[in-house]
Amino acid sequence: MAGLLTRILPKRFRKEGIAIPVVRLQGAIMTGGSQFRPTLNLANTAQMLERAFAKKDAPVVAISINSPGGSPVQSRLIYQRIRALAEEKNKRVLMFVEDVAASGGYMIALAGDEIFVDPTSIVGSIGVVSGGFGFPELLRKIGVERRVYTAGENKVILDPFQPEKESDIEYLKSLQLEIHKVFIDMVKSRRGERLADDETIFSGLFWTGQRGVELGLVDGIGEIRDVLKRRFGPKTRLELVGSARGLLGRRLPGIASLGIGNAGAEIASGAAEGLASTLEERALWSRYGL
Repeated sequence: MAGLLTRILPKRFRKEGIAIPVVRLQGAIMTGGSQFRPTLNLANTAQMLERAFAKKDAPVVAISINSPGGSPVQSRLIYQRIRALAEEKNKRVLMFVEDVAASGGYMIALAGDEIFVDPTSIVGSIGVVSGGFGFPELLRKIGVERRVYTAGENKVILDPFQPEKESDIEYLKSLQLEIHKVFIDMVKSRRGERLADDETIFSGLFWTGQRGVELGLVDGIGEIRDVLKRRFGPKTRLELVGSARGLLGRRLPGIASLGIGNAGAEIASGAAEGLASTLEERALWSRYGL
């Protein structure tokens, strides 16, 4: 229908140039989030991706990624959805890194057929990390006795209120190694012979965009508008694909917000439940100097 209308409209009313859908993926990768504290996960991005790939006349889909990482599960889910849509709609994906695409952020970037960066972007960090705090001495000092009753000898593994056990640490590291192997296999599968022969690539280190090009982690230096206009012509238009909205203009639930109508309740809930995740998110960004 859109193509028919374009043909019958007088030329002066037609939009010229190719329209490229652009999806912007921004934030730490974790479940939950809200309009006050947006995060990246499949629930928050699925419909934007569907809408971008549904644009039949677009030769490619451009995705801008800016994420320090987070949940490996959500990272893989987003990656898999992008690749599934790309194959279903027969479209290439051009990925553009802003400040950072590290750890899970880089995992998502792997969904691009080509990855472009700024020379000062941060990329890489192909590894797995777990962290936490231990409080056994604090409880003892303030006179608190913790009582835990379990059915299953490993139900309190890695309990922060008990002294660390070597067996717990070994088990956690075995899980990390399994996840790390999945990540490494994804990088090798997507980047293939473009990867440099450098043993540090999978060590968890991260690099500038310029060094990322040399290591084969990304394909080139380029800003989204420049690259698309150079490739598809100076009249190329970039159309940002945002979250869908309801009849009253509110963001629909499960897309970019939780859909809670009462802002006060949302703020209070975020203050009560989101402090730990907010600190975790801040730590992810600060690791890369952001």
